[in-house]
Amino acid sequence: MEDYARILDHLPQGHPDQSKFRREPLSFALGEDEFKLFELTPRDDASLSVGQKVYIGKDIELRKEILHVKRRVGYEELTTAAQSEIPYVVAEVVKAKEEKFVGFFNNAQAITTRFHMLELLPGLGKKTMWAILEERKKGPFKSFAELESRVSAVHHPEKLVAKRIEMEIADPTQKYRLFVAR
Repeated sequence: MEDYARILDHLPQGHPDQSKFRREPLSFALGEDEFKLFELTPRDDASLSVGQKVYIGKDIELRKEILHVKRRVGYEELTTAAQSEIPYVVAEVVKAKEEKFVGFFNNAQAITTRFHMLELLPGLGKKTMWAILEERKKGPFKSFAELESRVSAVHHPEKLVAKRIEMEIADPTQKYRLFVAR
């Protein structure tokens, strides 16, 4: 269940595909926990900007900017502007929730006898995976910076995670999902 989302695109005049008399303001947003995509109906007095964090949870009193969640949408239903904002918004969320994603490196397991969760990160192969697993035995990683300093083959682990999240959002046919809910 998503409580907070980040705005990807705000259309105060409504979606251009709708007929003129039925248009209502709408926003596209990305959930912060499960990275679900939403179409939201903003309040009339709300001024929303791209990347802004908004509450979309069950508690109506806390919803200052959003009237209600209209529906979940697929990547292909987003506007081009919303699609182009995804990398920046995902990078912000990964930085904001660093502890959660460092925990992924600490707790990643084998998927099959020949395939590991770490190998799903783009640009991370078997050698780097083994280096991370060996370093992990000495103690858990506390931050991306520590992971980067302890494993010389890993550069910008937050970017690896963000790229994987983008891949999972853009391609719903991915066999394995590490971060994005189905």
